[in-house]
Amino acid sequence: MLIRKGLGLALAALVTVSSLAACSGGNSGAGGEAAAGATAAPSVNKTGFPIVNEPISLRFFTGKSTTNGNNFEETLVWSEYAKMTNMNVKFELVPFENLTDKRNLVLASGEYPDAFYSARVSAAELYKYGKQGVFVPLNDMIGEYAPNLKKVLDTYPFIKKGLTMPDGNIYSIPSIYDPEFLSMLIGMPLWVKQEWLDKLGMKEPTTIDEFYQFLKAVKETDLNGNGQQDEIPLSAVNIGEVIDQLKGSWGLGNRGLSHKLVDVDPQTNQLRFTKTTPEYKELLQFINKLYTEGLLDKEIFTIKDTALNAKGQAGVLAATIVPNPAAVMGQKGYIGLGTLEGPHGDKLYSHVKSPLVWVGAFAITSANKHPEATLRWIDYFYGDEGAKFYFMGLKDKTYIENPDGSLEYVKEITDNPDGLTQDQASVKYFTWMGGSYPAFAKQAYFRGSESLPEALASAEKVKNDAVKEIWTSFNFTEEETGFMSSTGADISSYISEMESKFINGSASFDEWDNYVATLKKMGSDEYMKVYQAAYDRYKAE
Repeated sequence: MLIRKGLGLALAALVTVSSLAACSGGNSGAGGEAAAGATAAPSVNKTGFPIVNEPISLRFFTGKSTTNGNNFEETLVWSEYAKMTNMNVKFELVPFENLTDKRNLVLASGEYPDAFYSARVSAAELYKYGKQGVFVPLNDMIGEYAPNLKKVLDTYPFIKKGLTMPDGNIYSIPSIYDPEFLSMLIGMPLWVKQEWLDKLGMKEPTTIDEFYQFLKAVKETDLNGNGQQDEIPLSAVNIGEVIDQLKGSWGLGNRGLSHKLVDVDPQTNQLRFTKTTPEYKELLQFINKLYTEGLLDKEIFTIKDTALNAKGQAGVLAATIVPNPAAVMGQKGYIGLGTLEGPHGDKLYSHVKSPLVWVGAFAITSANKHPEATLRWIDYFYGDEGAKFYFMGLKDKTYIENPDGSLEYVKEITDNPDGLTQDQASVKYFTWMGGSYPAFAKQAYFRGSESLPEALASAEKVKNDAVKEIWTSFNFTEEETGFMSSTGADISSYISEMESKFINGSASFDEWDNYVATLKKMGSDEYMKVYQAAYDRYKAE
């Protein structure tokens, strides 16, 4: 029975893959006609609209956040863009939580969509399947059909460096945040409830100890006055966010969030494996203290973002790590903390992403009969005009332009009469919510939660202490990728497992030396050799 059940599930998965990958009648596999050097059809216009004179239809494998609607084609931006371009796109939606498995099935099937949109294709997948001819190399086409993207790559060479695979090819269009848009790079600050600080007679915490004292005071006080001890001092969507948010107080993560296990030792200027350092042990001991004393949400290891938002909407969170409580929880009155000075005087704000957020936000496949038109289609969103349209929509319908030239959403979005949050009210107009989108986000026209006044104020507080040299992710060779996807993945999994155990108390810190020795046996030294080789290439490019 188990064999039959497993076979049935496998067949069902293949049916799902077929429905997702059954594209517009284009060629499938690496031998399709739409290879990198294919000649553009005469009807493809290199400038202006429409992009093509005769209508074409495309199907995109599309990642979907829980904050998005269920029919992208009906949103204002995509319905209008179809008219502008003469290109009709069918977005085959796959929830982010199922994305990796479904994407792997499609890539292995030999039947490909015309493109992967907001599908979080990894650098390893881009390199592997790009070399096989599944993804179309874009190097030559960018100069001719993607002037907006070319300008970005020329302006920010490190973004081009992060996009270029070891074989020298670019196989994807990324999600890019403006390097000057710090609140966007921060993404999720550490927020505290100002009203509760005031009730406790406490100033805004500026050190890790002051933050602890605030959480402790919240635990001991009925701040919402309901006679119950239901206040939650600190919560986040997972324990990793807590670690990433606080590690700068111990001087860790000094090259940004793209590199979870490695940074640069400030004493030697050499690569450092951070997860076995004394500083990292102290960080985990501090978070263990929060958990043991009931200052950290007891559901921190299992909570989902919807459950976290529900707690926020109930008004019981004293401190949290989310994009913005006002936008995702409908809760105003939170302030983002500045840099928390650590016990040894470290004042580093390391919760900063690389501007090259998702290297594989968009990738064109060999099944696509219209790669040049598709590249033009996506390139629009990397210029100011297209990006404003992508994020803001239509003037006087979804946004207004103030006398000073600044843009803001209409009241229906920012102050919805039905009580919807900004993200909820945006669903029928846009699809950028939830991230991973292929576009260039600038402060001038991005009006997500990161652009709200309190988010900008939070970024202003940390700008002097924020990571100065932010690395994009490194691109590994096939051999290195093999190591990273096996031994490297095992190391990462073991670290995540032990982080949870050290924090929840199921592993004693007396076991620390054994933890370090286990990592060494697993191959942490070899891990650093592979990292060094990739880093050397990164510096040389």
